[in-house]
This record gives sequence, structure tokens and C-alpha cells, in this order.
Amino acid sequence: QVRLVESGGGLVQPGGSLRLSCEASGRTFSDYTMGWFRQAPGKEREFVAAITWNGGRVYSADSMKGRFTVSRVNAKNTMYLQMNSLKPEDTAVYFCAATPQLGTVAAAYRYWGQGTQVTVSS
Repeated sequence: QVRLVESGGGLVQPGGSLRLSCEASGRTFSDYTMGWFRQAPGKEREFVAAITWNGGRVYSADSMKGRFTVSRVNAKNTMYLQMNSLKPEDTAVYFCAATPQLGTVAAAYRYWGQGTQVTVSS
């Protein structure tokens, strides 16, 4: 079992930045590919970014490339999502997830956090 806890969400103005954190506990953090997903009201859960166990490979959704950066520090059992140039359409609940596989779809992920709300509004 892997427990995941997100933090760092909040209210930010358009063009602003936020850094989300996802802290893991339980099994060995470095055994897992970690991912970020988001879900806006009335919409399906959407892939944001993923990072392999050692950070050697990262994947990002096309709409977020150049604005969002995923990273991890295995010694801290923590993954991050740096979000810059935020737009109102980035408003959503952001979830972190873990999978022993590689994947950019939600179905590939076994463990999920509870989510953190990000609201982009003036």
C-alpha cells in the first residue's frame, strides 16, 4: 500500500505560479512511476504529467508543456509539480498517483491521493 498526500494548492491569479507537492509513505517510493492528473467540475480526469522512478523520463500533456514541470526527490519520498503561467482553465482538483508500470492514463495508476484544489482567478 502507498499513501499519497498532496499539498500546495490554492487561489492564484492568471499568470501566476504554484508548486504542488505529493508526499508518499508506505512502500518504496522509488519503485513507482509517479503521475499528476487533474479533474475540473463536470469533466473527466485528465493526465497532466508523469515521471519515472529515477526521473530519467518525464511525460507531459501537450497543453501544459512549457508551463508545468514535474520532478521528484526520492530521498524525500516527494514529487512536485511546478506550474507557471497559470490560466483560468487550469482550475481543477489536482491528484497525484503511483504506478509500478509506465503510463499516462488514469487506469494505469494503482494508488491515488485525495487531491488538492487549484483555482486560477482574478
